[in-house]
Amino acid sequence: MSLELKKSIDHISKERRIDRDVLIDTLEEAVRSAVNKKFNNKLDIEVNFNEETGDVEVYQFKIVTEDIDDPDTEISLEEAKQVDPNVELEDELGFKLHVENLGRIAAQSAKQVIIQRMRDAEQEIIYEEYIERKGEIISGTVQRRDRSGWIVNLGRTEALLPKEEQVPKEHYRRGDRIQGYIIDVKKEGKGPQVVLSRSHPDFMAALFRIEVPEISDGTIKIMGVARDPGFRAKIALLSRDRDVDPVGACVGVRGSRINKIVQEFKGERVDIVLWSPDITTYAVNALSPARISSITVDEDDKALEVVVPDSQHHLAIGRKGQNVKLASKLLGWKIDIVTESRYGEMYAHRQDVEHVASVTGISVDQFYAAGLNSLEVLQSASDQELLQLEGMNEQRLDDLRSAVNLLSRNAAPASDADAQPPEETEPGDDQEPWAGPEANETAQDDPEEDA
Repeated sequence: MSLELKKSIDHISKERRIDRDVLIDTLEEAVRSAVNKKFNNKLDIEVNFNEETGDVEVYQFKIVTEDIDDPDTEISLEEAKQVDPNVELEDELGFKLHVENLGRIAAQSAKQVIIQRMRDAEQEIIYEEYIERKGEIISGTVQRRDRSGWIVNLGRTEALLPKEEQVPKEHYRRGDRIQGYIIDVKKEGKGPQVVLSRSHPDFMAALFRIEVPEISDGTIKIMGVARDPGFRAKIALLSRDRDVDPVGACVGVRGSRINKIVQEFKGERVDIVLWSPDITTYAVNALSPARISSITVDEDDKALEVVVPDSQHHLAIGRKGQNVKLASKLLGWKIDIVTESRYGEMYAHRQDVEHVASVTGISVDQFYAAGLNSLEVLQSASDQELLQLEGMNEQRLDDLRSAVNLLSRNAAPASDADAQPPEETEPGDDQEPWAGPEANETAQDDPEEDA
């Protein structure tokens, strides 16, 4: 029986990958618990596993006294000397306790403790294994659906793919083999809970590291990823070797590398963007394939005003604002897209307001802060509204009115006889003759038109 117990410990340790010392500690604790339960915790005992014989040995300790009040914990000097002639009063004497007859209840208790401790030890091992793999890609089989999402069988344990971490366009069935990115490992009452994601930007970055050797070895560095899961993504790359082209390395021969990534994401379009320390260059690359006319940088607010040809407006914004949103997310800057025609109007208005401000000696920022951002607004503003500007008085108000009237006359449209016909567009030009100015679009806009 002893040899069988020893073999069982060795087998369980190897099969379940549980530390042998943990199993022995568990066994000793189980026997201790069973003995204490049988004797109502009255005995002072010590439990040891004998590696040579494979026996679980239990020793009961008693104090040597002259008068015995509790025979379970005390022994007389006369009886003690029969065991050890050199014993003295107040010494502690150990006796081997036979545990073969613990009884059915005690044996069942020992078995339950062993099973629970083994389960706890196994769960701890699984937790340690997967917490170290956090940030890695792992594959499993879709098992079932619950309220939180899909349960994925990883082999040794189960993982959860929450609804919010799924790709909207993807649909799963029981038995499907899928990959997921480990974003968290939680300790739960039923065991470790591995949480997966297929929509996380780092999932795409991890997949690029697997498919592109130049990324895994550090030659190419991933500087950022922005995703609209299931539809489009942008990944910014920096090559540390002038001879290595990031785009070519990620695309691969005949698109072999990028195709594997696109297939994994079920056709999600991936734009490869060249990273640059210069924010304007980086923005131009991030807004590709749209052509950019000019960019104004606001360092304080981390905002970019991007001017594009009228024909490139929809391309820069993208379908439902997708292109500019992803570019904004990738850069970490707010991006306003303005067409050239609209920018021309805005610039002309600003020049007019600046002229008026210079006449009055009041800062142009005060005019804009009060919403007085064009000649038309200044003309329609009441004297009371204008006098609310800091530094404004009656004399300056008269100067303002004179300047506005003069600028308005200069800006009056020419007569029909003097009007010149529009220049004809070149063949293939996307812009229609006499096309009106486009409305300013920002990274928060959501136009319905396709790019």
